[in-house]
Amino acid sequence: MTQAKAQAGTGAETPVSTFDSVDPRTGELVGSHPVHDTEHVNATVRRAGEAGAWWAALGFSGRRKRLAEWRKLLVARVDEFADLMSAETGKPANDARLEMVLAIDHLAWAARKAQGVLGRRKVGAGMLMSNQSATLAYPPFGVVGVIGPWNYPVFTPMGSIAYALAAGNAVVFKPSEYTPGVGHLLAETFAEVVTEQPVLQIVTGFGETGAALCRSGVGKLAFTGSTATGRRVMAACSENLTPVLIECGGKDPLIVDADADLEAAADAAVWGGMANAGQTCVGVERVYVVESVADEFLAKVEAKAGALRPGGEPNADFGPMTMPSQVDVVAGQLQDALDKGARALVGGTASVRPPYVEPVVLVDVPENSTAITEETFGPLLAVNRVADIEDAISRANASVYGLGASVFSAKRGEQIAARLRCGMVAVNGVISFAGVPALPFGGVGDSGFGRIHGEDGLREFARAQAVTRQRFAAPINVTSFARGDRAIPRLLKLVRTLYGR
Repeated sequence: MTQAKAQAGTGAETPVSTFDSVDPRTGELVGSHPVHDTEHVNATVRRAGEAGAWWAALGFSGRRKRLAEWRKLLVARVDEFADLMSAETGKPANDARLEMVLAIDHLAWAARKAQGVLGRRKVGAGMLMSNQSATLAYPPFGVVGVIGPWNYPVFTPMGSIAYALAAGNAVVFKPSEYTPGVGHLLAETFAEVVTEQPVLQIVTGFGETGAALCRSGVGKLAFTGSTATGRRVMAACSENLTPVLIECGGKDPLIVDADADLEAAADAAVWGGMANAGQTCVGVERVYVVESVADEFLAKVEAKAGALRPGGEPNADFGPMTMPSQVDVVAGQLQDALDKGARALVGGTASVRPPYVEPVVLVDVPENSTAITEETFGPLLAVNRVADIEDAISRANASVYGLGASVFSAKRGEQIAARLRCGMVAVNGVISFAGVPALPFGGVGDSGFGRIHGEDGLREFARAQAVTRQRFAAPINVTSFARGDRAIPRLLKLVRTLYGR
């Protein structure tokens, strides 16, 4: 989708390397952007350091007002963002608009809640330090680096950008090389309402640009992408002991209990697996349905999935594979599953028509096939029958990933959810947790660590600072060489009285 090229400078200018973003539906040029080198990235981070100090000094109320103005501007320009997202990713315009709505809602929540979550507050000092006043606050890191993905180029990185800004940080954002225009538009709209300092800046390029951002001395780095790239990000950040937030892929299961609403479960499975061409980190990739209702459930899934069609037109059900190489991943997993004995209920090998992949539903998929063990990131749904819920939970938890999950059950949805090894669960719904700003978003295992969204997400972009202040002299001063021989015995007597019974 992108290609590097040299753009000649004039006079004594140094030639600038650029790359193109193109529409995956048509191959048409969307825009050209610079490949920023290490020197440029480091200079950007230095500017961000000065801007971050200014931004932090505005205080929570000052930042809240600026972020509210940005929110209003984003609302006014939803269609502009949606058109650009559609051009760079191929997703339908209404899917892009939905993404904007979610991002705006999260921005509003973060700006409104930051002071209550991060502002200085009193905490109890305890028995030993009862003469102290103790407070806790969460000042910003200064500069946060964000490396974002292409599948949701606004909503996903805004889970870091909006929360980092609300916490008082400046942000340097490297968007995916597939969606650089969306990243630039985010920064441009922010600069329209915050004119004094470059609080939100963009660097563009490929992996080398991202690695430079990791090594640039940012206070923290937030990454969303593949597990393999996440490991490289961690390695680069470790050189400076830069803390990281890693949100990688998933292999999310959907469990269907015997008493589930099968119509709703089938609808959720198909939408969760096929929306955005299956290119959703918390999309449904594995379904485990209890045997007693499997036939009825599969009939509904077959009807719903079989009616979907990808395309480039605005009213298409979903668009193309944004990243061309992902087509081969989907095709490879499909063939591996079929070779190992899976059966295609909907679609098959002929469904792979680059840049599109039509809906594929596989049944009786061996648990050792790559369609079960590896992230697909395409419109391929693997559905397996299970003897009971215990079997479903065991299979769901067998993955190295642990991002999200869905459970459909009339009576014991939350009980099943509590036993799943993952960061988030939707009961009688799908992906709904991502739309709740107050809920943290993130996973375990190969899905990464750390959280965006919610109070946990705000704290990810701040550092805890504890302060004590002596109010009066301690009755028993044990933190002095002049404490005398009786201090510790007196302290022990007090401890035995308070805690020894």
